[in-house]
Amino acid sequence: MNKRLLGVIDATTVHENLLELALHRSVAAIPFGGRYRLIDFILSNMVNSGIQSVAIFPKFQYRSLMDHLGSGRNWDLNRKRDGLFFFPSPNLDKPYPGIGSLDHFADNIDFFVRSTQEYALIANSYTVFNMDFQPLLDWHIQSGCDITEVRKGRESLGIYLVKKTLLMDLIHTRKETGYSNLRDVIMDTDSQFNLCYYNFEGYAVMVDSLAKYFSASMDLLKPEVWKELFPKERPILTKVKDEPPTRYEKEANVRNAMVANGGLIEGKVENSIIARGVKIGKGSMIRNCIIMQKTQIKENCILESVIVDKDVKVEEGTIITASANSPAVIRKGTVQGVRAGS
Repeated sequence: MNKRLLGVIDATTVHENLLELALHRSVAAIPFGGRYRLIDFILSNMVNSGIQSVAIFPKFQYRSLMDHLGSGRNWDLNRKRDGLFFFPSPNLDKPYPGIGSLDHFADNIDFFVRSTQEYALIANSYTVFNMDFQPLLDWHIQSGCDITEVRKGRESLGIYLVKKTLLMDLIHTRKETGYSNLRDVIMDTDSQFNLCYYNFEGYAVMVDSLAKYFSASMDLLKPEVWKELFPKERPILTKVKDEPPTRYEKEANVRNAMVANGGLIEGKVENSIIARGVKIGKGSMIRNCIIMQKTQIKENCILESVIVDKDVKVEEGTIITASANSPAVIRKGTVQGVRAGS
């Protein structure tokens, strides 16, 4: 097991272009792929890389995130030593720009002092990818890097590797240096540190907008993307729920779709992601949609390019159509009546 790496997940980021899905939850807790949350990817990558201690730094709307992660049991992080830690921000009025806020870390400095790991892997909570961090650590050490940023091509993935002693120095000297986060250090062309960039060549999407959320969800329907994101040897772990298989009635017609457990399908579904406990009535057509948990769609409805949040009720005969470039969003817990397509 890899006892040299400490996992740190920054769950403070708020993306304005995701607010429709983050009104009642943090970005980290946004449902994805029918049964996962966005944070499941980075957390599973850390656990699959042998990291045994993970700290999560949230700020706003983190109740659903804590409910999802619980004690960390589903990720084998409910340990007597190390394990899963939550450090909510004590300063809600203080902005934390960038991944890895040094102010937020300073508010919880005792955690870093007491941790025994030599290196810290600091990452955002909303990148969809599957990566082994052991080769990154080996490359970082062999290259003599002080701070390594993971990139895909020229784009930063908001993931940083740094020696813990250097991280603590950056925390203590943040007022003198003016650095507010690790990105500030990387962007400083006059930095005294040896800054390195590690290229990740696999599939990776930073879900920081509604358009990226929709496109990344639709990518899951591509076999090559699915195989890369969910290999058997490196599973993406999530909260386990014991539910029966989804029931398909005789009238059901499902093509190129992901359908989670516990649902009832009586209508047609094409190119869509259907979460747990969803009911789709007779004569309804669901095309290019993301339907979240426990949504009920009654008979003779048409939904196309729509993101339907949890616990929505769509009344009989309702028509909601949009485009893949600008999908419609139905907010959590609402009731949708009959209306013309937009």
